[in-house]
Amino acid sequence: MNKTPGPRSEGGSAPATRHGLLGKLFRAFMRWTLPVAVLLIQLDLVGRATRARRRSGAVTGARWDATNEASNTRPAVAQAAPATGQGFLGELWDAVAPGRTFVLVIAVLLIELGFVFSYVGAFHHPTPHEVPIALVAPAQISGRLVGELNALHGHPLHATPVRTITGGRKLLRHGSTSGVLIVNPVGKTDALLVAGGGGAATATTVEDVIAQVEAAQHRSATITDAVPAQPGDARSLSGFYLVIGWLVGGYLVAAMLSIATRARPATTRRAIIRLTVLVPYAILSGLGGAIVVGPVLGALTGHLLAIAALGALIVYCAATVTMAFQVFLGTIGVGLTLILFVILGNPSAGGAYQAPLLPGFWRAISPALPNGAGVEALRRIVYFGSYNITGNLLILSAYIVVAATVALIGTALLPRRTNAGTPTEPDGSAETVKPGLAQTEAVV
Repeated sequence: MNKTPGPRSEGGSAPATRHGLLGKLFRAFMRWTLPVAVLLIQLDLVGRATRARRRSGAVTGARWDATNEASNTRPAVAQAAPATGQGFLGELWDAVAPGRTFVLVIAVLLIELGFVFSYVGAFHHPTPHEVPIALVAPAQISGRLVGELNALHGHPLHATPVRTITGGRKLLRHGSTSGVLIVNPVGKTDALLVAGGGGAATATTVEDVIAQVEAAQHRSATITDAVPAQPGDARSLSGFYLVIGWLVGGYLVAAMLSIATRARPATTRRAIIRLTVLVPYAILSGLGGAIVVGPVLGALTGHLLAIAALGALIVYCAATVTMAFQVFLGTIGVGLTLILFVILGNPSAGGAYQAPLLPGFWRAISPALPNGAGVEALRRIVYFGSYNITGNLLILSAYIVVAATVALIGTALLPRRTNAGTPTEPDGSAETVKPGLAQTEAVV
């Protein structure tokens, strides 16, 4: 089978050779080291918050003791001293089992196993499923050929007839199909057009399947990459890692703000202020990412403002979703954020393997999660003229609207505690309670 390079394939091997090792190291770091580092940072933040609450509770208890000393009274119930002489296993259980320590350890174990299961489950056996392809053939044989392609074992392709080559190229340039097969009615050599910019794995899969079909009929096909990846965008993966970086920045800044203040803002007004503060951060993050992958690295050149705007939307999406989780669930919300964006979102985002090559579960959730919607939108901006990008933007916007609404409602309705340990009503007024209660929220 002959292979003809696309119109922009000249000089493509030099960047791949020059940056090959660096690119492999960067991809390995982003795929494995970075998620683990983020998890460790999140756990450290949770630990800091827990220790801060314990210290504030200890201070309140000391004030209670001082008050009773002055009035010659003693607390009715004294905390028992740690047991001694119970052996190593007994002391170990006494140190780990109480409170939330044991629960947190189990939660981390489950997140770890979920991480392994999701990534290996999504990537260990990529299989094409109804990859869209357009067929250009004479009318008298077009229907039969379409039926044969759609009847292939496992349904790797979903073929649709197109009348003209121009129409097929247009579909390919718009990202509406992954390949165009042009049948030669008078010879034994057909032509196949692919779009490497939409994902190298998908393009290679289309080439392999069509090669097998052609070989079975003693025919061949010349291959042209009509929408190739940019020279600095090896295997069209730069956009995937850029979206991951934006998402990490979004949920980390929300987590940092919750630790620096409190997970649940003190009033609805403070919640609005926090949501507002996240806007300039998202804009700067989106612009910074676009500059890094564009002018700095030359991975995704052109479309600087469009990429920056998309980045701001993705960052703000991740930040608001994280804030909503934490308003309702506190530190448990951190775990849910990791599950959504890291465990479920990254494997299904269409990075190394695009959605048609993933198993059913990951293929189904790919377009519905911010990761998948963000990666697809970015590829369409860079390679497909922003065609049919509205759906992806609506998904990201829907997450923002729902998350911001949930955060505001949760702040308004759920009870809080002041620095003195006094629960407050949604309007900010305090209830009268006994002193010495552990603090769980600060006025922010």
